Amino acid sequence: MKRIAYILFVVIAFTACKDKTKFTVDGKFQNPGKEKKVYLYGLANNNMQLLDSTMLSEKGEFKFASSAPESGFYRINIGEKEYMIIAKNGEELILNADLANKELDYKISGAPDADKLTEFNALKFKHTALIEKIKADFEERVAANPEKREALVEEFTPLYTNAVTALNTEVIKFALDNSNSLVSFYAISLVNPAGNEDAMVNYAEKVSEDLKKNSAIKSFVERMQKLKAVQIGQQAPDFSIAGIDGKTINLSDYKGKYVLIDFWASWCAPCRNENPNVVKAYDTFKNRNFTILGISLDKDKAAWQQAIKQDNLTWAHAGELADFEGATVLLYQVEAIPASFLLDPNGKIIAKNLRGEELDKFLDKTLP
Repeated sequence: MKRIAYILFVVIAFTACKDKTKFTVDGKFQNPGKEKKVYLYGLANNNMQLLDSTMLSEKGEFKFASSAPESGFYRINIGEKEYMIIAKNGEELILNADLANKELDYKISGAPDADKLTEFNALKFKHTALIEKIKADFEERVAANPEKREALVEEFTPLYTNAVTALNTEVIKFALDNSNSLVSFYAISLVNPAGNEDAMVNYAEKVSEDLKKNSAIKSFVERMQKLKAVQIGQQAPDFSIAGIDGKTINLSDYKGKYVLIDFWASWCAPCRNENPNVVKAYDTFKNRNFTILGISLDKDKAAWQQAIKQDNLTWAHAGELADFEGATVLLYQVEAIPASFLLDPNGKIIAKNLRGEELDKFLDKTLP
């Protein structure tokens, strides 16, 4: 009985010695080469900020101790290599990596989220290795046959696109299947929002209530709630905005018509390249209960006015001269331009970001 009591005392004493106000990372890098300095970054205000640095030992070992009031994202950097970790106070993480590994494969353990991160990394690296192989094969074939570059682009583009799509699909599935782990948020943050907005909104609705207390996830969920409001099938958010002539334009003024809300700017080359297609659509369908409201992100009114004249944009125009910070731009969650929303006569969003022939075909089959 005395021996058992002694063992219990040692365990309790050891547990009590753990510093619950900090987390630690014990790491070891194989094949560090000339790299000797290691850096610890932490996520703050959506940016990675340097927290600490240290030197590798002769055995390639290092250690960090830092404070995390809530589970958060951190990054270990050495040379050009980056290794993401998730940590909170009281955790003792162990990181092992081979710097010669081109896929940045690494092992992280010591906490539930760390183990889940290792699982996610294995999934991600499997797909990224395939993507890198496709890119390497393409470059090798082009180097051997530079005159066949265009044909090779045509051959490899579907392979690359399918591989990226498969990666996104698996990452989204992992995020949805593990929505009670902070790693799921790391996973969904790697997904390109373009074309995956529904999946990201779905994740925000599924993520556990406990995780929503995390400041980063709380901010994401709030943003996705706004994004959901401008998805296909939703009633378009109403707004009032100053027209280029200074008069107020209300979205409600367009009730009863099909209207394309077109976000663009004079300085946006893709927008200017798309404008001839928009002009063609307007001229073709303006007599079929269709119109356009152009919303510019320009800050320079003169440049905006000149672009309207040069591109022969003869529909109504409005803007807030505030780039991506305009109230209407923020309301519609526009993060890249050109961006467009097609509304039916009841003000419901029925299509988004239609371009060229795709816009013509949709309008032709939809308009009366």
